[in-house]
This record gives sequence, C-alpha cells and structure tokens, in this order.
Amino acid sequence: MRPITSLIATAALIGAAILPAVAQAQIKERTLRFPFQNVAEHPQGLGAAKFAEILKAKSGGKLNVRLFPGGQLGGDLPTVSALQGGTVDFTVLNAGLLVGLDKRFAVLDFPFLFATPEEADAVVDGPVGTKLHASLADKGIVGLGYWELGFRNVTNSRLPITKLEDFKGLKFRVLQSPLFIDLFNTLGASAVPLPFPELYAALEQKVVDGQENPFPTILGAKLNEVQKYVSETRHVYNAQSFLISKKVWDDMSAEEKKIVTDASKEAQAYQRKASRDSMDSALADLKKGGMTHNAVAPAEMARIRDAVKPVIAKFAKEVGEDVVKEVNDALAAVRK
Repeated sequence: MRPITSLIATAALIGAAILPAVAQAQIKERTLRFPFQNVAEHPQGLGAAKFAEILKAKSGGKLNVRLFPGGQLGGDLPTVSALQGGTVDFTVLNAGLLVGLDKRFAVLDFPFLFATPEEADAVVDGPVGTKLHASLADKGIVGLGYWELGFRNVTNSRLPITKLEDFKGLKFRVLQSPLFIDLFNTLGASAVPLPFPELYAALEQKVVDGQENPFPTILGAKLNEVQKYVSETRHVYNAQSFLISKKVWDDMSAEEKKIVTDASKEAQAYQRKASRDSMDSALADLKKGGMTHNAVAPAEMARIRDAVKPVIAKFAKEVGEDVVKEVNDALAAVRK
C-alpha cells in the first residue's frame, strides 16, 4: 500500500494539471473584431495591437482579435451602433462622443479642464469614470477602461492662430459632438462636424480650412500634406473609452471575462505611455513634413479661455452640477 503522504502528493499534482485544463475548457475559440479610427502606427493602433497580443497569450491562443485600423468600417458613431448590435466586438473612441448615450460624457471634453494627462487619469480612473461607463450597460455596451488621445491643437491652411480673432471666418472640421460645434462657433469659426475618415479629403478639397487633433493624430493621418499651420492651443484633452459589445460580453464565461479585463488593464497602461511618449516626436515630424508651428502667447490663451466660458456654463447645466462637482473635487485632490 502506498503511504498516505504519497497519495496526497499525487492528488495535488493531478489537481494542478486539471485546473488549467478546466480553465481552458471555459474559453471558446473566438475571432473578435476591433475597428478604430487611427492608423496602425498611431498610439491608438499600438494600444489595439498590444491588447490583441496580450489577449491571445492569456487565452492560450483561443481569443484572437482582428484589427480594422484607419476607419475601415466607418466613423465612430456608426461603429458605436455596430457595437450595440454585436456586429463588431471592440472599439475605442473619444469618450465625449458617447453623449448620445449619456449626456454626462460631455464633461470629459470641457475646454481647458485638464492641465496634465495625470489629472485626466485621476478623473477617469476614479468614481466619475466608473459611473460613466456603468451607464452604458443598458445601452448594449460595456466599458473596459480609458485610453487617451491627448491634447488637441488646431491646424489650418490659411494662417497661424496667434490670437482669438484669427479664428474668425475659418471653417473648422470638428468632432460630431454638440460641445465641439458650440466651442468653435463661439471662437468665431464655422464648425463643420465630419467623421474622421472624411477629414483628409475635406481638407484637400478645401471644404474646410482647418481641423483640430493631437499631434500624433495629425501626423498619422498625414494632414501635414494638406495643412500648413499647426498652432499649439491644447484646448481639449481627450480621454478615450475602450469598449466591448455587451452581446459579446454576456456570451463570455467568467474565465473569458477575467482574461479580457486583465488584458485591457495591461493594454491601457501601455497605450497611455505610448501616446504620451509620442507627443514631442510627432510635432518634430510634422515640422519636418513642412508644417509651421507656433505656440499661442499666454495672454492670448487667457482671452481664448474667457471666450469659451459660456460653452462650459451651458454644458455644465446639461451634464449636471453634481457631475461637474465630482470632477472638480477629483481635480482639486490631485492638484494638492
């Protein structure tokens, strides 16, 4: 008869071997579709590729992600609808574009709200960000976390923006968001909302004079080919929502959900760093590519900030003073 200690040791070894097999049995073979607007080389694309890599590794090769960069499957808003319907599985987009599902998302696009990326992290990684993503569940979407696009700056083909009055008479492509439309109309420009995949052609054909995006996005879309001036306004910082279709999420086992959640956390940290590390080099490449860069003097930036205060006041009412207070409280805490 074998000693009891030997039997226990054998049972432990068998159990250790069985557990991974049981976990693997709870993971289906899946190919998940992940469209996004920027090119594969953009920090958004790098984050998507990293997520796909981590997900495949953690699932033992069973969960695979097919990436569709560059707006191949359409603009952000149609992609959100496809996500709700389950015809795509993941996407990442500016969180403020989700105002059609919950108007409180507009708070993340308030002009001049954040001074640093770390301030934005404090808000989206805290109760405010959690609450906003939780509101999407009954709309057919699950929020997995927040990536970043960074600070937006203006470009145009006619003149450098050095003062408030320079916006007057310019047609600016803006996000398909009421806040962005009001923001640029208030600055004196004519706001033209367009999906991102249509932007290059609109600039090339002079349908619009300018646009606004972070430096890596301007570079990735090769807008230096159709724009002359890039003016550093840093007027809005974009946090991005990383999302999964609730139809897909609800079909996943507990093990699959854990793998997706863990992979999304790792990819979020990677993507944020990639985005922040790319800002200076992207601006340098834009200048090498023929763009004229200018910073806006502090006194003129103060005038621009004052000009858009009515926009902030208007959307603060729509968002709700309670949400605005939560954001301001979080900012006050991190600024200490």
